[in-house]
Parts: sequence; C-alpha cells; structure tokens
Amino acid sequence: MTIITERQKEILADLEIGTEPEVVENPYSGVSCTLEPVAVALHDYIKGCEMFGDYKNMQEAIMLFRINWPDEYYKLLD
Repeated sequence: MTIITERQKEILADLEIGTEPEVVENPYSGVSCTLEPVAVALHDYIKGCEMFGDYKNMQEAIMLFRINWPDEYYKLLD
C-alpha cells in the first residue's frame, strides 16, 4: 500500500494534467522516457520547483514520482 502525504495529495490536485503521453529527456544524460500525463505534469512541477529553489515541495514531488515511476525516476531525475 502506497501512503502519500497530505502535501503530496495537494501537489497532485494542483497539477495541470494533459491527455497524451509525452517523451521527456534527461538533459544531462540524453536518456528519454515516455511518461503518462500525470507523470509528465509531476516531472514539470519538479523541474519548476528546482528552477525557483522550492526544494521542500520539490522533495515531496520527487518522493511521489519515485514511488510511482521508479524506472523513469532513475533515468530522468536521479
């Protein structure tokens, strides 16, 4: 059973989720993955938090991403 925090629930509720999968590339390694719409939105949120120095919310989102998409996490965010 996956347990998520209240903040992670809030993050998911606030995401703008598209309708189609997208290919996302790690700019450092060049490795790419096809992500489902929720994962794309969460990935974009993580990268936005990183850009603005919002490390608290970034860590919450990373934990959520890592739990739900572990293979993609190691390719794109680790």
